[in-house]
Amino acid sequence: MNIILLLIPLSLVLLALGTWAFFWAVDHAQFDDLDTPALSPLLDDPPPVDEHTP
Repeated sequence: MNIILLLIPLSLVLLALGTWAFFWAVDHAQFDDLDTPALSPLLDDPPPVDEHTP
């Protein structure tokens, strides 16, 4: 039963830490563009530039 006295404050600290991390990420624009990073591996690389072609 004494472990409850440790687990409840620990869970509240972890909840506060998770809430802080979420709002930090929102304030630092981590969720602004969710589509482009997922599509970037699918984009073709630009053709190589040949330096010897006039």
